Amino acid sequence: MTTDGHTLLLLHGMGGNAAVWSGWRPLLDERWPGPWRAVDLPGHGAAPPLARYTFDALAAAVAAELDPGPRYAVIGHSLGGVVGLALAAGTHGVAVGAVVGVGVKVAWSAEELTRAAALAARPAWSCDERAEAARRFLRVAGLEGLVDADHPAVGAGIRKAGGRWRLAMDPAAYGVGAPDMAALLAACPVPVLLARGAADPMVDTAQLAALGRPPAVLDDLGHSAHVESPGRTLALLAPLLAPPGGTVSG
Repeated sequence: MTTDGHTLLLLHGMGGNAAVWSGWRPLLDERWPGPWRAVDLPGHGAAPPLARYTFDALAAAVAAELDPGPRYAVIGHSLGGVVGLALAAGTHGVAVGAVVGVGVKVAWSAEELTRAAALAARPAWSCDERAEAARRFLRVAGLEGLVDADHPAVGAGIRKAGGRWRLAMDPAAYGVGAPDMAALLAACPVPVLLARGAADPMVDTAQLAALGRPPAVLDDLGHSAHVESPGRTLALLAPLLAPPGGTVSG
């Protein structure tokens, strides 16, 4: 695959952390002949929480962790896809050349938003056993049945404090709300592709198509398509990086 000089930036979804992308290392060694980064979103993994979670604040915090020199090609899962679009607006001092958003939930009901706000207001959950915390993390991060409890993302996604296990995620992050996808896309001056796994219950093809950009549908994959098939997910980026009138290698 040609990188066209971009650094690849991988952004995880709600409840996850940068180690979700650890399974991509062999693929990137083979197919991405340039630098890449995976970072924890604020309030996830080792990243500090925010006083208030908004998509712009998430993007600003991610930008502060990045070298401002490179031009980034972003693949973001779910929440990470929205953060990638916010970064691409160019208001945070980071140059973005292309964005792929996988499994971004673009339509929210009032009931869903109320439920998310209630989760954000709850005290942090905790338990006595690491195994129970690992199971909860895998459910919250959308990784249940895809990776086991020894996966690096699990170690980064739970912590022990005061003799009890809890998730590393700040529950207040659930309160970020629904993204204004129309506004985000209108402010994004670079190529964007929104994609979903065909079995993803969080977003359907019609909802993505209604945003005015033809979506990509990955057959036989679910919400965490980036974990189920790293190769097919990475391949979504190639057409966005092809030079005008050019061809894509790799």
